[in-house]
Amino acid sequence: MISVVVAAIVAFVVSSIYYAVLTPYEKRALGDRAPDRGSRPSPVQILLELARSLVLASVIAGVARYADLTGVGQALVLGLVLWVGFPAVLLTGSMMWEKTPAVTAALHAGDWLIKIIAISAIVGVWL
Repeated sequence: MISVVVAAIVAFVVSSIYYAVLTPYEKRALGDRAPDRGSRPSPVQILLELARSLVLASVIAGVARYADLTGVGQALVLGLVLWVGFPAVLLTGSMMWEKTPAVTAALHAGDWLIKIIAISAIVGVWL
């Protein structure tokens, strides 16, 4: 349980830094087509994002335990497989069917990759 809470907090912090650093590049690349994400998130948005990170960490920890994984290496492989199977597939679909700009999809894909890898590594320490 402690691994899930720690992983969720780390994922939230890493994701926040990631978007703070990379969103200006997306805005430059897309100009007027860049999505407006506003300035700072509201307290409700922060709590909801922490909750989303907690759900993600719980799912990864649950799958790792159910699969009887042992150690960081196996958890990282799980994280990479989950990233390919879900966020990568969903984001390429959003590019094809919803016309999401590739820059935006790549931004989100990178965020999901670092979140899932960070969570998997942290969970893996406690396996």
